[in-house]
Amino acid sequence: MNNKNEILTQHLQNFAALTDKDITESLPFWKPRKIAKGDFFNMQSMVCNDLGLVVKGIFRIFYRDPVTEEEKNLFFFSENQFVVSFRSFISQNPCWYFIEAMEDSEIIFISYRDLNGLYERNLHWGKFGRILAETFFAYAQSRTEEFIFFSHEERFLRLQEEHPNIVERIPAYHISSFLGITNPSLSRIRKRLKNNVNAN
Repeated sequence: MNNKNEILTQHLQNFAALTDKDITESLPFWKPRKIAKGDFFNMQSMVCNDLGLVVKGIFRIFYRDPVTEEEKNLFFFSENQFVVSFRSFISQNPCWYFIEAMEDSEIIFISYRDLNGLYERNLHWGKFGRILAETFFAYAQSRTEEFIFFSHEERFLRLQEEHPNIVERIPAYHISSFLGITNPSLSRIRKRLKNNVNAN
């Protein structure tokens, strides 16, 4: 990840309009990390101490029922998104979820302690913290509203819009779990959408 600083600088400028001076101040605290497919960014029942920027790969946040061991996918994070269990990160309480790499992935991460040090020293980084909180609040509310207001097909289209090519990148049963439907239902949705495209 030779261009770590360049990737990070561009994303931080776009995300929170941080200045070059603001970003330079933070660079010593951001570290690169490679996470192999199937390995974890954070484990259930452990405090999420790091905020990661996805440079390459896809992560899923999922809950595993300790009794039935059934897994339910809640969120996906892919390139140019921050990955974190936000409630655990800001409260420093144990996380309720696993965060797993679904491909060989690369992130750039900063620790809770170092990020809060930036908040305290620099008002612009305080603004970054506010925008980060608003972003994750929006993720959570949108997820809830999708199940209330949108059909299975609409939720699938929204997923594709946020994570292009995700269908080709991860197994279909993970997408079914995220959408709250069965694999046969997902197959029917994909077939119907494909037929609509061909008809046009």
